[in-house]
Amino acid sequence: MDKIKTSDYRVDQTIHLKDIATLNMLSSTEKKLKKRLRDTRDKLSKLQDVFYAHNKYSVLICFQGMDTAGKDSLIREVFQDFNSRGVVVHSFKTPTFKEKQHDYLWRHYVALPERGKFGVFNRTHYENVLVTRVHPEYIIGENIPGINSVEDIDEKFWESRFEQINNFEKHLVANGTIIFKFFLHLSKEEQKNRLLRRLIREDKNWKFSPGDLEERELWDKYQDYYEKAINNTSSKEAPWYIIPADNKKAARAIVADILYDELKVIEEVQYPTLDPSIKSQIEHYKQVLNQQ
Repeated sequence: MDKIKTSDYRVDQTIHLKDIATLNMLSSTEKKLKKRLRDTRDKLSKLQDVFYAHNKYSVLICFQGMDTAGKDSLIREVFQDFNSRGVVVHSFKTPTFKEKQHDYLWRHYVALPERGKFGVFNRTHYENVLVTRVHPEYIIGENIPGINSVEDIDEKFWESRFEQINNFEKHLVANGTIIFKFFLHLSKEEQKNRLLRRLIREDKNWKFSPGDLEERELWDKYQDYYEKAINNTSSKEAPWYIIPADNKKAARAIVADILYDELKVIEEVQYPTLDPSIKSQIEHYKQVLNQQ
């Protein structure tokens, strides 16, 4: 079975999405991919328990991708063996009225995982340099001083947002959050197939919205802005990983392997040692319990 090299997916230099493959089968059958994921998922769940007990680091896992890229099913499949007390999934939709009364990062900040826990963001703070860039009129709704019309939103505005996001993530890392950012890289042809499947299968109809087709017409813009966002915000502290997403099972296996390979090497994360005064009395406590 293919060995996944994290470095093959991590963004360490300027990338062009059109040059990056959207399909990787890992030279495996679907049956082998499912088994691979089960094995890694089991190891991840055990590792999660250690992080929870250690209670010093939190892990933030961010997923971005075009509609139908497979974010929901990937999250369901990769994290299903986690203890529910140690993982929280947030799916960010259109900002609410209350959220708009704060800066654009606020709703993400308050959803960050506590120490010892894993937080999964299904769509992330990057929507604020993606969707809002394709639809700059959304920025007006943020009621930002000095931004009164779309004409006020220039290239310096987006550069400033990239800097703010980088500073936000740098602050999190410095205070014990380990960040993974995954872009599920889907081809336009595969998106068409998945949208057609939503229309053909009655059990998938509910997922379809005419708005999906309107956004699909803006495909090239989205690809351009994803590329700009990734190139401006992939750092050593909070790297982006570009995951070929045309095959869902392979994408899930790759994400799970990257998470496990990167987290298992943090030697500091161990189960806490028992207080010596308690440890020295273990046999006594056993006797007490056996007599009760």
